[in-house]
Amino acid sequence: MYQELQKGWIEVITGPMFAGKSQELIRRIITLSYAKKRIVAFKPKIDNRYDRSAIASHDGRKYEAHAIAKASEIGKFIKPDTQVVAVDEIQFFDRSIIGILEGLADKGIRVIVAGLDLDFRGEPFAIMPELLARAEFVTKLEAVCTVCGLGATRTQRIINGKPANYDDPIMLVGAKESYEARCRKHHVVPGKPTPKISA
Repeated sequence: MYQELQKGWIEVITGPMFAGKSQELIRRIITLSYAKKRIVAFKPKIDNRYDRSAIASHDGRKYEAHAIAKASEIGKFIKPDTQVVAVDEIQFFDRSIIGILEGLADKGIRVIVAGLDLDFRGEPFAIMPELLARAEFVTKLEAVCTVCGLGATRTQRIINGKPANYDDPIMLVGAKESYEARCRKHHVVPGKPTPKISA
């Protein structure tokens, strides 16, 4: 998977909801733990869907993590012997986390993060475009569209059984009760401006 690199880099696992991002993050962490790597994991405090103190996948897999409210809290958990830093739901953090992750990678730490590349409107999610551009490695996963059963690259927000409107708030923590995976064709966002295509 990797060419030989100097120690320290950023890798991003991304895609829509229900694509297995957290599951893949946990898999990588566990694999590295078998190699006796010293790992520190984080998650945003606002994500308490499955577990308050663990990275948790939709299928029930978990890995203990520090639940933090702000990116600046990461530093107090990093020790001189830390070799790997993992962060789930990275899209919920503000832009300051990019510099923090870059600094960790510059110190020789392997940084692995997972998060949504697109918001429910189908637009780049917060810090993700810059993070994807800065990462040495990107793994883009897809889910299964709940409408047609084909590959899904988007996240559909559902409110009271109907697609959420374009102007609804971007941040809404939820799972199957609020979201579905959809393909481009079946992703619906009422009120979304239609791009003009010149002839």
